[in-house]
This record gives sequence, C-alpha cells and structure tokens, in this order.
Amino acid sequence: MSGGTFDCDVLIIGGGPTGVTLASLLARRGVSVIVAEKEAEIFPLPRAAHIDHEGMRILQEAGAAEAVMATSRSADRYEFRNARGKVLLCFEGAGGNGPGGWPVANMIHQPSVEAALCRALAERDPEALRSGWEMLGFAEDADGVTARFATPQGERTLRSRYLVGADGARSPVRKACGITFEDLGFEEPWLVVDVLVDDPSRLPTANLQICDPARPTTCVLMGEGRHRWEFMILPGETPEAVSTPESVARLLSPWNVAGAVRIERTAVYTFRARIAEQWRQGRVLLAGDAAHQTPPFAGQGMCSGLRDAANLAWKLAAVTKGEAEAALLDTYRPERAPNLRATIDMAIMMGRMVCTTSRFGAALRDAKLGLARMLGKLPDGPPAYPPLNKGAILAGTPGAGDYFPQFTGTGGERLDDVLGDGFWLIEQRDSAAARLAPFGADIGHWFAAHEAVAVLVRPDRYVFGTGTPAKLTAAWAAQLSGA
Repeated sequence: MSGGTFDCDVLIIGGGPTGVTLASLLARRGVSVIVAEKEAEIFPLPRAAHIDHEGMRILQEAGAAEAVMATSRSADRYEFRNARGKVLLCFEGAGGNGPGGWPVANMIHQPSVEAALCRALAERDPEALRSGWEMLGFAEDADGVTARFATPQGERTLRSRYLVGADGARSPVRKACGITFEDLGFEEPWLVVDVLVDDPSRLPTANLQICDPARPTTCVLMGEGRHRWEFMILPGETPEAVSTPESVARLLSPWNVAGAVRIERTAVYTFRARIAEQWRQGRVLLAGDAAHQTPPFAGQGMCSGLRDAANLAWKLAAVTKGEAEAALLDTYRPERAPNLRATIDMAIMMGRMVCTTSRFGAALRDAKLGLARMLGKLPDGPPAYPPLNKGAILAGTPGAGDYFPQFTGTGGERLDDVLGDGFWLIEQRDSAAARLAPFGADIGHWFAAHEAVAVLVRPDRYVFGTGTPAKLTAAWAAQLSGA
C-alpha cells in the first residue's frame, strides 16, 4: 500500500514514559498521533526511580510536571560508602534547582509518572492512547508505514507517515528492522527490592551506594512512601535462590528495617550498557530503551528517553507539517548519541566503582579515592553532559549546542511558560522588554558570557546559535530546508 489516507501523522509503538511524552509533545504541536500500547493498564509496580531537572522541564512542556512533583521526593546527598561505612565520594546539592529550572534530583514512583503523562495526553487528545493494542508487524513504503495490531476488538490496521518504536529494551520494532546493538561492556545481574515505608524515621535520607566487595548494594529513595534496595547477584548465585523471601530477609537484616517496611515486589534485572547502531531506518525511528540501555547508577534511564522525545518531537513536527525536509531527522542520533554515551560512561564508572567484588581491588579503589580527596581532586557532582557538537546547530558561534537554561523570574515565573513552544529568537535588548523583565538580569548575564547580541533557541531548548537576528533567521531556515 502506498499513498492514500493516513490514520495519523506519527504512530508510536509503546505507551511508557518515552512514548507518551513524545505523543504529548507532538500533540501540543498540532501533529496527529496514536500510541499503541500492548498492555491494558499501566504497570502498577515501580521501575525507574529518578528524573533530573532537564527531564522535569520536558514533563513541564508535556503538561505533567506539577503532578509528578506532587509525589516525588528530594535526596540532597548521594553517597558512595565502602564496607566499613566510610564515605568515598559524595555528591551534594541535588535538592537545589538545576539549569532546567527544576530540582536537580527528583525521586519518583514510575506508575504515578505514567498516570500523569497519560492524563496530560488525554486532555489534548482523548483518543490518542490505544491500550491493549499489540503490534503484529508493519510494512514501510515510499509514503508511509502500515502496521497491523491485535486489539480487544480484533485485528486492526493503522497507516501513518512515520512510526516510532518506543517499545522497550526487547523492542519488536528494532528487531523487525534488524538493527543491532553496540555493546559497551557492562552486564551485571542485580536483585531489586521495592518496599512500602511505614516508619520513614528508620530509613536513610540520602541515596547510598555501598561499595562492599562482599555484596555491592544500592539503597535509594523512591516516590512518596517508598524505598528501594538493589543487591548485586554474586558469581555462583542463582536469581531464584537470591530472590526467596528468606534470602531477601537476610539481605535486608543489616539495615534494621524489620517492621518499618513492607515488601512491594522483588525482581531480577540485568543492568546493561548498549546503544543501537541505528536510530532511524527510513520512516521508522527508535526512542528510549529501544535505542539504548544504561546501568542505573547515574539515574539516567528514564531521563535519557525523555531527552529522546524532546529532540525528536520538534523535528517530526516540522517534517510532518512541511516546515522541514525529512533530512532533519538524520540529525537525531548524531545529536543524542554523544550525550547518551557520556551518560552511559558515567553510569559505568559509578557501576564499576560499586561492583568491585575483589577485596584487593576494593582496597586499591579506596586508597585512590582517599588520595584524590587529600589532593582536593574528587568531583563534587557528576560530570556535565557534553553540548551538541553536530547536527542542527550553527557550529562555530558562541553557545551553539549548549543547553539554554530555564530561568525563574522574580515572581516565580518559569521562562518556558512565558515564551511558549517553538523556537525562540531573543535579542539582547529584549531582556528589558515587559514579558522578559522578570528574567532580565539572568538573560543579560547569559548574553554577556557569550558576547552575543542575539540567540536562537531550538524547541528542545538547546542553542541553535548566536549572531545577528538576520543571520540566525537565515541559518535556521536553511537548516530546516536542508540547504
């Protein structure tokens, strides 16, 4: 089948956080969208635990940030401790606001996040989310993609201009495209124990990585009323044996939380680090875990999927509305992959620090970190993500590819709410204008730091470039047209 009518502009396979966020961002831009989710209901148990300030800014645009914040918690410290309880490394200040205009670290309950996203999408398009729709297959032609589904009403077919696989690590979409992974060399099985908290006074208030070679362990806050432990499964152990109630009780006993918590679920996950070799194949694209997987030690799994959605949404909108050539979609992976690789590298670094099971290796690690502390060379926070260095940017201009901050106004206003969707062309002299007056000082400082007279900010809030307004407008038009 080719040509003909379309059921939607963009068909998204997978109704998790990445897929529903992408759908909301597209619907907000006037793009018709359908999300096909094979499960009938939101998975009720916790999975992801953390969203950073940039992820919250994306949820703000999707219309779900306030609802998510209502049930999230802040952990101001992230500590790495050795077997004796000595702090090897500590990141502080996570409760303060980051460049995205929201707290740096927000501990969440994923089902609540997904429910907030689904409500936000339903407010824009009540028919967009199709639950209980399992994809059976799809075929691409020159004009679009036709997909078949098993649904509660029987087999159905949908036709769209583009199809996005946001269908998780096992992604049927990715497999159907024959896309393989680049393995980044990290694979460790862990037991995850999620609990409901009855007595929070008996639980840690910081997020902890226990770098004990006898049993590497993670202990982190979750959304309101919940907590999580993760225990590395050691060589020679089986997931079945480690997961028994008796084994879980033994693993939790050193934390002295009997009577303070109730186990909500246990699950075994294999933490992996992988990036798909392709994120676009014609009219089919991948996002979220379908495109990449990262170990959880940096708390960036869900955040990475949200960044995919923000990067892809404005590009798909521009292409489907005839405002840009399809070649714009080719900038998606080149822009996201370096950021993603830095995220995974950070998570692997943290993971290897935690997962050392050799006592000699642990002693050597502790000695190196102790020396670094004496020399004042320990980092006080995770390394910053790299700016965009290729893709849809005006390379060579100051600030091009940088993340543009969401400033908070003198009355508590957020910049994104004032300036709205789409790209922004801001001139230095605009900082005194009435609508930008609450942010005038911060915007003025940004211009001074970049010695710029104007900036064009992309819809995903990365800087396209700086220069004169005429130069930026012409370069932006050329970028969209593929000239």
